[in-house]
Amino acid sequence: MRCPFCGHEDSQVKDSRPSEDGAAIRRRRQCEGCGARFTTFERIQLRELTLIKSDGRREPFDRDKLAQSISVACRKRPIDPARIDRLVSAIQRQIETSGESEVAAAQVGGMVMNGLKAMDSVAYIRFASVYKDFTEAKDFEDFAGAVAEAGKDG
Repeated sequence: MRCPFCGHEDSQVKDSRPSEDGAAIRRRRQCEGCGARFTTFERIQLRELTLIKSDGRREPFDRDKLAQSISVACRKRPIDPARIDRLVSAIQRQIETSGESEVAAAQVGGMVMNGLKAMDSVAYIRFASVYKDFTEAKDFEDFAGAVAEAGKDG
């Protein structure tokens, strides 16, 4: 594992333990070059996943990119980062166990929408504004109204 501080190729594992949700192994490492310590996470990857974008482009599934987009929607909300990580893990597991190596980005967006809807209505609306490409204030108003109505029914 390359050191993020000095770029040295070798590091020594000092401690290993499962992450909170058990979906990853957390390893504390020490660089053999500069002695700096850093943490890495190892996750199971069942297969290489490819996202098919709405314009037909294909790109590799990027767990960190998905986590970042969800985190942006959840910014300044009372949501524990571990919940975001669990949502990302659940989405990744769902995609991997589907048996398909290619998945439409819109399908992943729908999974995120479902997860955020159950987690936080403000984060759900924020994510929807990008996912559904809101272009004017009325789009927000209509969507927020539908969310509020659904909340009254449920």
